[in-house]
Amino acid sequence: MPELLSSMAGGFWLSLVVGMFGFLFGLILNHFLPLLLRLGPVPRGTFGWPILGETLRFLKPHPSNSLGAFLQDHCFRYGKVFKSHLFLSPTVVSCDQELNYFILQNEGKLFECSYPKPIHGILGKNSMLVAVGDTHKRLRNVALSLVTITKSKPEFLHDIETTAIRILHSWKEKSQVIFCEEARKFTFNVIVKQVLGLTPDEPQTTRILEDFLTFMRGLISLPLYIPGTPYARAVQARSRICSTVKAIIEERKRNAGNSRKSDFLEILLTVNTLSEEEKVSFVLDSLLGGYETTSLLMAMVVHFLCQSPLALQQLKVEHQKIRSMKQKDEKLNWEDYKKMEFTQNVINEALRYGNIVKFVHRKALKDVKYRDYLIPSGWKVLPVFSAVHLDPTLHASAFQFHPWRWESQDQMCKKFTAFGGGARYCPGSELAKVEVAFFLHHLVLSFRWRSIEDDLPMAYPYVEFQKGLVLLLDHCSI
Repeated sequence: MPELLSSMAGGFWLSLVVGMFGFLFGLILNHFLPLLLRLGPVPRGTFGWPILGETLRFLKPHPSNSLGAFLQDHCFRYGKVFKSHLFLSPTVVSCDQELNYFILQNEGKLFECSYPKPIHGILGKNSMLVAVGDTHKRLRNVALSLVTITKSKPEFLHDIETTAIRILHSWKEKSQVIFCEEARKFTFNVIVKQVLGLTPDEPQTTRILEDFLTFMRGLISLPLYIPGTPYARAVQARSRICSTVKAIIEERKRNAGNSRKSDFLEILLTVNTLSEEEKVSFVLDSLLGGYETTSLLMAMVVHFLCQSPLALQQLKVEHQKIRSMKQKDEKLNWEDYKKMEFTQNVINEALRYGNIVKFVHRKALKDVKYRDYLIPSGWKVLPVFSAVHLDPTLHASAFQFHPWRWESQDQMCKKFTAFGGGARYCPGSELAKVEVAFFLHHLVLSFRWRSIEDDLPMAYPYVEFQKGLVLLLDHCSI
């Protein structure tokens, strides 16, 4: 028996060593093989170190309203389109407006969404963020229908405004706040109410938030599924959130006919084109989209307004005018939102200048000839939105926060892709803007504020304020 156990142990370690060797050999081959093959006129560039490539340099933290050293250096040396080796794959990086537009418009034809596999492990195979082909189309059509129904409902707008007033009322006795925390609290309460019909005081809301925070931390962690790691905890947190959502769905089904809720979930239950797993994943996607990116947009707007007193003053005048035409405590409506024209300019400029989404992952489905170079089949493609947003040849005074540029610039033009484009244009973009606009309405009429210290939005790799954007508050009256 000892000999058998020893033999089994030896076999295990031999298999492990062989497996690791094979894995490393595969990575090295993946790195060097594209350099050895005669692929045609691929863009100029360098692959960097074996295995790691240039990933660490690409992800080096830098202010989100700058290109960062990696892109600056490579664009200077190779032009706006260059090859590299990123995220374990040979990659074409595009900082070119026309190529980015071409990639986005050919989703599912020449290019396909292709995030690193560890992301799939956290988001799940049914997530709209990673789904491709017919699955993505079905999920997106449902999302567009829900958004169309939602934005026309007075209850949705009232929920946003009520939540904003509640958050700002809690600042009454405070001299300073950590704004990023407050913004996340606001957006989570709005989205969990809209998607699941839950109020902030319900135990399920607290449970979902705790798991969701764990889930978010795992999205940017080292993808090692070892018990106790942020990645492993994120996968487990996602499983718990899914279980909670499934329990809510089962309760809704039992109470069918008695429910008066008008949230996403109630409508989602009537959709026959999605499986239950897809519906659960859709809920998680909605929470993700309505929580982190919207709260970060709010923080961007507040941060840049601190640096632009003229913009802040014009914003305040606009909202004073809207409030003066309403009765005391009268709620905002869709017509009021449409009157917030300068507010829209401020939001668009924060999106352009702040670059919440820096780039997206795509993969070439076939050899793609574009201009004078080739994008080989199977290579990853990274359209970099921030490079186009900060291109001085496309935007005058590109490295300045200047909301007035949007008085003449179309937000749907090729050089502005803050919400993506083509078949993957963010379906919830309008809802995010409504949330920010309504929160700003009450913020500018109730408070003056300034940053307590210089806390820049940093791309690390996704954008965050490392100190949480601490604000000093001063109450004001209309």
